[in-house]
Amino acid sequence: PQQIKQLRLGKQEKGTAGSGRRNPISGTKSGHYSRAIKTDKPNDIALDATLRASAPNGKDTDGKPIIHLDNLRQKVRTSTTDTLILFVVDASGSMAARQRMEAVKGTVLALLTDAYQQRDRVGVIAFRGTQAELILSPTRSVELAEKQLQRLPTGGRTPLAHALVLTHETLYRIQRDQPEQATLLIILSDGKANVSLPDSNGDVWEQATASAQKL
Repeated sequence: PQQIKQLRLGKQEKGTAGSGRRNPISGTKSGHYSRAIKTDKPNDIALDATLRASAPNGKDTDGKPIIHLDNLRQKVRTSTTDTLILFVVDASGSMAARQRMEAVKGTVLALLTDAYQQRDRVGVIAFRGTQAELILSPTRSVELAEKQLQRLPTGGRTPLAHALVLTHETLYRIQRDQPEQATLLIILSDGKANVSLPDSNGDVWEQATASAQKL
């Protein structure tokens, strides 16, 4: 777990301030006062910066600071927003060989610990046999995600194309319903696709590639 890098999406332009710790956002009405900018219509005045800017003007006859319109400064606040981390886990027979699945589960559990600390939501898609399945809808319960992964059976073929199609459908619904939701997709697979899409006899690898491009 100590070798797992902390995952960041970089600066986010949108999001709900204060609901997570991973991704910084700016321009929010709440959050940490980080700097001040010049403005002629302040709605969150930075008193300290305004007084510094007006200091050269001196004081009026009553001893009050003289503040001109171009001395006004507004606070710029920064906060953080939560992330939805969607894990797509290959549980096929090829992943069960050579302790690959143990490594994958260990990696995901370490990332789940980080997600818990960052107050993120997590979801899990698993694929094996003939198709993929959303085994855990987005939730803040990291414990539930751990239980689902620990119970996850392995073996069978690798329906990679269907996993990518299901991932696309899942993310599409999330973005449609929550357009400001920051999303991080983590796919763990050896990429050995050998099952075509349901009700299809097309080329397995072409289907996987086309699904990946669409995603």
